[in-house]
Amino acid sequence: MNTSTLVTVADVTKSFGANAVLKGVSFDVPTGSVTAIIGPSGSGKTTMLRSLNALERPDSGVITIGDVRVDFSTDIPEAEFYRFRAQSGMVFQGHNLFPHKTVVQNIIEGPVVVQRRPAGEARAEAVELLRSVGLDGKQDQYPYQLSGGQQQRVGIARALALKPKLMLFDEPTSALDPELVGEVLAVIKDLATQGWTMVIVTHEIRFAQQVADQVLFTDEGVVLESGPPDEVIGAPAQERTQQFLRRILDPL
Repeated sequence: MNTSTLVTVADVTKSFGANAVLKGVSFDVPTGSVTAIIGPSGSGKTTMLRSLNALERPDSGVITIGDVRVDFSTDIPEAEFYRFRAQSGMVFQGHNLFPHKTVVQNIIEGPVVVQRRPAGEARAEAVELLRSVGLDGKQDQYPYQLSGGQQQRVGIARALALKPKLMLFDEPTSALDPELVGEVLAVIKDLATQGWTMVIVTHEIRFAQQVADQVLFTDEGVVLESGPPDEVIGAPAQERTQQFLRRILDPL
């Protein structure tokens, strides 16, 4: 793992009306590392993740990704805002594929329409990406012809096609049948071995323990505990973290 820092999050806040969802969140993401965000529902995990792509725009705080720094307390020029968003690719809970487009059309939409890359080049890269996520030969099928796990893998390939510096995963297995979860987690593990920088919101605690370089435990809008998985999951210091993990790992 590289020792440089790709992402810096500094004192980020976000409220929805009177509900403060993020209360001064700060953390770093080293280049080539995997950061897993865990915590109870409503703790701010997804809002934190979506702030890294400005799908949720923070009220204040500074986020830096690579050489792009955005202070959300100020007016952000539109060009800089889109440059910030272009640093990352997002994989959602639901695959969010266009049902009327083929698999390859879904994947090349961003590179061709947004990045203005040649369609032939984008298609060739999309076919290779499909091979890398175990979907060789599926490029001309439609989403309805694929299983949920396959559709989610197309969603991963679509995000990778934008060649982002940072990959973001918002509970990528939560909408899948249990028997399909493993195939998606295997792809994410493979990306980790390839050196992709990733931030993953997940309820798959054992997966986080296996693949993450650092784990953030969030509760009530703050990062309550952070560190290597062997510490945060294996030997948490905070009573709230211990309580959460007991409920998740030993529900009976």
